[in-house]
Amino acid sequence: MTRKDRLMATLRGESVDRAPVCFYEINGMDEDAGSADPFNIYSHPSWGPLLALAREKTDRIVMRGARFRRGGPDPLRELTTQRERIGADGTRYTVTEIRAGDRVLTCRAQRHPDINTVWTTEHFLKDEADLKAWLALPRESDIGAPDFSHFAETEARLGDTGIMMIDVADALCRVAQLFSMEDYTVIALTQPALFHRALEKEQEKLLKEAELVARGWPGRLWRVVGPEYAAPPYLPPRLYGEYVARYDRALVEVIQRYGGYARLHQHGRLRDTLDMIAGTGCMGLDPIEPPPQGDVSLAYVRQRYGDQLVLFGNLEASDIELLDSGAFARKVRTALEEGTAGGRGFVLMPSSCPYGRVLSDTALRNYRRMIEVHEEFFR
Repeated sequence: MTRKDRLMATLRGESVDRAPVCFYEINGMDEDAGSADPFNIYSHPSWGPLLALAREKTDRIVMRGARFRRGGPDPLRELTTQRERIGADGTRYTVTEIRAGDRVLTCRAQRHPDINTVWTTEHFLKDEADLKAWLALPRESDIGAPDFSHFAETEARLGDTGIMMIDVADALCRVAQLFSMEDYTVIALTQPALFHRALEKEQEKLLKEAELVARGWPGRLWRVVGPEYAAPPYLPPRLYGEYVARYDRALVEVIQRYGGYARLHQHGRLRDTLDMIAGTGCMGLDPIEPPPQGDVSLAYVRQRYGDQLVLFGNLEASDIELLDSGAFARKVRTALEEGTAGGRGFVLMPSSCPYGRVLSDTALRNYRRMIEVHEEFFR
C-alpha cells in the first residue's frame, strides 16, 4: 500500500498492511531547513536527520487551516491595531489592541528565536465586562468563499506519501483562548449564560465556514482542537457536555456529511468525558496520553469505543526527549499491542514534538527507535 492509501484505509476502518506511523507536526515538508528566518528553529543542523526520517519513513499527515477570500469589508480590522518590536536578545514582542466601545482589549505576546512557540503574556479578555464588550463587536456580513489553492498545493506535494488534514478550532477554543486560563475557568464556571452567548457567536460563523470547506474539499481528515479546555481538572464533566459536546456535535455532523473524518484533539484526562467525546459522532481521537499525563490506557479506550474511533497516539512527547532507548522502545511496543488489538484502526503517533532550536541526541535516537520498533512489530 502507498502511505496515502494506508492512511485513508485506516480512516475508513478497512484492513491495512500495517498500522500507520506519524510524527505529528514533524512531516519533513513544512520545516524549511534552508530558511534564514531568525525564528526558524529547523535551520539548525541537528534537525536534518529527523526531517529526512519523517519524509522517508512516516505516513505523513500535514495540517492546514482553511483560508477565505472575504466577501466584504471586515469591520473588526478597522478597530484593530498591532505593534511589534524585537528585543535585544532577538525576542519578538507583539501588542494587539481592539477598540470595543469605551474599552480597549489588549493582547501581548512574545516569541523567542530559539523556541518554536508563542507565549501570550496578556490576554484580550480579563473579566465579565471585557467579554460583554467583545460580544458587542461587529462581525463581517459576508464570510466570503474558501481559497483551496494551498490545499491543492499541499496534496500535490505530498503525492502518495501521506494526506492533508484540515485543522479547525472549535467554538470553545476560539472563546477560551481570549482569556488567561484562570480568568476563563472563573467565567465559564460562574457565568454560564454569558459564556454560552460567546460560544453561540463563534459557533454561528464556524458552522458557516465548515459547511463551505467540507462541501468544497470533501472526504478529508479534520482535526478539531479545543475540547480539552473543558475537560477535568479545568471544568467538571457536566460543563464538558455543555461547552464541548453540545457544540462540537454540530461541527462533526457538518464535516462528516460530506464524507470527511472528524478527529477530536484532547490532551490529558479522558475517563470522565470519553462517553461524551464518542457522543459527538467523531471518527477519531488523539493523542490519548498514557498515565500519568492522562488517566486511561490505550486499551481502555480501544475496548469501549474502538469500533467507532480511529485512535491516534499514545506516545508522550516528553518520553521522546527524556527516556533511554530501551524504556522508550517498551512504550512503543505497548502502544502498538494495545492500539492494533481490533477496532476501527490505529495510528502510532506522539502527543506533540520538541520545540527547541537544538534537537537533542536522545530525542533523535528515540524517533529512530520508534520507526525501528514499528518495523519490527509488523515483520
